[in-house]
Amino acid sequence: MKKKLKGFFGRILGAVKKLALKIHDKYRAKFPKKPPKYFDDQIHYRSYVFKLMLCAFFMYLFIEEFARITTNPVGGILFLFQHPLVFFYNWMIIFTTLTLCLLFRKRGFFLLIIMVFWGLLGITNGVILLKRMTPFTLYDMQNAADGLSLASTYYSKIQITLTIAAVVIALILLVIYAITCPKWEKVNYKKALITIGGSIVITIALTFTFIKTGTLGTFFGNLNYAYNDYGFVYGFTTTSVKHGISRPRDYSQETVESILKQDTKNGTDTKLTQKDDDMNYPNVIVLQMESFTRAQDYHNISVDKDPTPVFNELMKNYSTGWFEVPACGAGTANTEFEVLTGISARFFAPGEYPYKGKLRKQTLESMAYVLKSHGYTTAAMHDHRGLFYNRNEVYPNLGFDSFTSVEYMNNITKTPTGWAKDEVLTNQIMDEMASTKGRDFLHVVSVEGHGAYPTEQVFKDPYTTVNAKDGNEETKWKYEYYVNECHEMDTFIGNLLSEIKASGEPTVVLIYGDHIPALDIKEKDYGTGDLYQTRYVLWDNIGLKKQDENLNAFEISSRILQRIGLAHEGVTFDYEQTANENSQEYLQRLKTLSYDMLYGDNYTFGGKNPFQRSNMTLGFRKIKIDGIVKIGNKYYITGENFTEHSSVSLEGKVLKTTYLSPTMLALNQKVDQQDVSKLEVSQVDSKDDTVLSSINSLEEL
Repeated sequence: MKKKLKGFFGRILGAVKKLALKIHDKYRAKFPKKPPKYFDDQIHYRSYVFKLMLCAFFMYLFIEEFARITTNPVGGILFLFQHPLVFFYNWMIIFTTLTLCLLFRKRGFFLLIIMVFWGLLGITNGVILLKRMTPFTLYDMQNAADGLSLASTYYSKIQITLTIAAVVIALILLVIYAITCPKWEKVNYKKALITIGGSIVITIALTFTFIKTGTLGTFFGNLNYAYNDYGFVYGFTTTSVKHGISRPRDYSQETVESILKQDTKNGTDTKLTQKDDDMNYPNVIVLQMESFTRAQDYHNISVDKDPTPVFNELMKNYSTGWFEVPACGAGTANTEFEVLTGISARFFAPGEYPYKGKLRKQTLESMAYVLKSHGYTTAAMHDHRGLFYNRNEVYPNLGFDSFTSVEYMNNITKTPTGWAKDEVLTNQIMDEMASTKGRDFLHVVSVEGHGAYPTEQVFKDPYTTVNAKDGNEETKWKYEYYVNECHEMDTFIGNLLSEIKASGEPTVVLIYGDHIPALDIKEKDYGTGDLYQTRYVLWDNIGLKKQDENLNAFEISSRILQRIGLAHEGVTFDYEQTANENSQEYLQRLKTLSYDMLYGDNYTFGGKNPFQRSNMTLGFRKIKIDGIVKIGNKYYITGENFTEHSSVSLEGKVLKTTYLSPTMLALNQKVDQQDVSKLEVSQVDSKDDTVLSSINSLEEL
């Protein structure tokens, strides 16, 4: 596969180069090249360095203008005058990179390459901020595949086509310039190295000085604020060089054991014991609602009907409060990471996703493992792609027995912008609960409320209409679309709780929004002014007393375990239930335990991670092939629990298939008679032909 890709891209680059040379030859035939201007470091060196300074200045001004385009059309200029030292520092970083071109004879070409690099970063950041509320980091490159899979959701086909065309044209022009760029003669490498070295030394000195004086910060509690205060270049560079949880200064076995003895009930007795007493406790359902908030929490709009009457009624009768999340406008996976593990995502490098790194390879104590030790069946569900945020790889490392993604669901309806409606989850949840004998822990991630939000009217007869207080029509339509989707999500919540009540099974359901929507919301227009807050409700049918409190997402699971009678189970949850959360050491000690479990020596568990990766199945319903029959020239596969994402495959290759029903698939491709017995049914990713799982006629999935 790699050789094919390498050959494919090689042919493309070869064709681009050939086309560029052809254009160049025709251009030169019509416009003969003039004798090159003589470039000599003895004469032009200083003026060229000054040119680099100007290039760095205007490039950085462009980057900051683009970064602040959603808040102020002259935001970059204001930043220059309001924070001159920070502006100078960021300019210095860009200038230092530009000085590298002094080492080359074709300085113009290498200068252009570096300028294009910074320009692309700035443009990417600006485009991202138009669609979400957190800036661009290097970790977004880990999400590139996921982002590309959503491109058609956020951008039209014309926009995507024009972008591709622009990239191709830019590559052609770049190749032409590489050929025609004049060369410098008598390059003074000594001067070049002195300039480069001096720039690096000055930049390093400024870094330490500005950090020491507080002009720059090293802790990014809020990524958006940090980029705004310290500039894009510093913000992007800082988030690029940091990763994981930094090693605590006092990290040692003695420190970890001291924390366990002082701030947990179980002390160093940390390993979970298998008890299988789940019937003494209720089902636990964690319902993470995509971008779900209340219209009443927005000060810049008004509605004629309450879009979320169910949720608002629940707030009156059950435990509720503000929910502090690590994400704003995007970053779903980090909110669910906090809820499931009890660890703050803010302990990691700014912009980092544990789901994209550490948790793909390493197990970690979680709510699922704790409940599993009591005999619970642990299941995850998501009405979107199973590959998104690597959930198919991460969930078994968090202790889940099954993961049912959209590829394993039927009867899916879509929103006008192409997301699955959450109503499909009701039957999925109830059927999963009915399929097990004991208690269940379900982690359910919804998707219906996802952006982008159209800036024109979509619903002709909406449940509720919106009035934008600033009179802006685009604001009206975006919010009107959003709150009406929230109404459908609210209806889903009501229907699900009604089904659970009817089942008679004792159950606790946590309902919360994973983050606010990407609607370019200002602090003054939302809730308490904190854009990292949503709301939560803890519903139950076991008679829990209403206890309202504002909570961090990483604290909620410890509260649930405590309230259902499973206090002090699991190290992080035990710590959060025992330690004084108002003490200055609370977060630092939790961070030390988190570092030890993920990056340290596992002193918490006696030196060895005790959690085994679960043998997770994809889909809780067993997919089965009953037979393969030939009618006419076509083969038909009969079986059980096929879905619209089921396809016939042969030795890993997905074949053309028509989904007819949950019990039948039609093969629309010719196969050799001897290969019929090798045919399999595969569940295929909803965006490409990636196979998630496969079965043959002798297996059940």
